[in-house]
Amino acid sequence: MSGYEASATARVVVGVSGSLGSVTALRRATALARRLGAELWPVLAWEPPGGDPAAHRSPAAGLLVEEWQRLARQRLASVLDEIFGEDGPGTAMHAVIVRGTPGRVLVATADREDDLLVVGAGRRGLQRAFSGRVSRHCLTHAVCPVLAVPPSPLESDLVTVHRRNAWHLRMDTRGL
Repeated sequence: MSGYEASATARVVVGVSGSLGSVTALRRATALARRLGAELWPVLAWEPPGGDPAAHRSPAAGLLVEEWQRLARQRLASVLDEIFGEDGPGTAMHAVIVRGTPGRVLVATADREDDLLVVGAGRRGLQRAFSGRVSRHCLTHAVCPVLAVPPSPLESDLVTVHRRNAWHLRMDTRGL
C-alpha cells in the first residue's frame, strides 16, 4: 500500500453483505479511504430468491423486484448505520445497491484502474472450499488492485460458540 498516493485512488469500493467478513472489509476500506482521501463506495449486490429465472416466472415479478430492492437498500442502510452511526465514515461515501451476483457486481463497479477493491477473504479451514468465491472472482477479474481482508480472529471463536450451541455442548469456562 505504500505505493499509493492520495490522488492515485479515486474510489475505494467494498463489498458489503452484513456478514462478519464484509464488516471487517468495510472497516478496512473506510480506514484506507480516509488515508488516501478517496471516496468510499460500499456496494451491496442482491439477487432475487431462486435467481433471475425464478423471478421471471412469477406473475408479480415487477412488484417483487421492487420489494427485494427495498429490502436490499434497507439492509445496506442498516449495516452502514450500525458501523458508522450518526457520525458517518469520515470520508465522502457513495452507497450502491446493484442487482446481480456479488463478484460480478463488485468487478463491474470497480471498473477503473485507479480504483481499489476491498473484499472479505472468506473463511479459513475446511469451509474455505465452499466460501471465498466472491474474493476469488474479484482477484481473477478485476482491472484494479484488490485487497482481500482476512476474517476477524473473533469470527472463528463465534463459529465455535455457534457450533457448541447447536450441538448443546457445555462451554469450557476454565479459561475465563
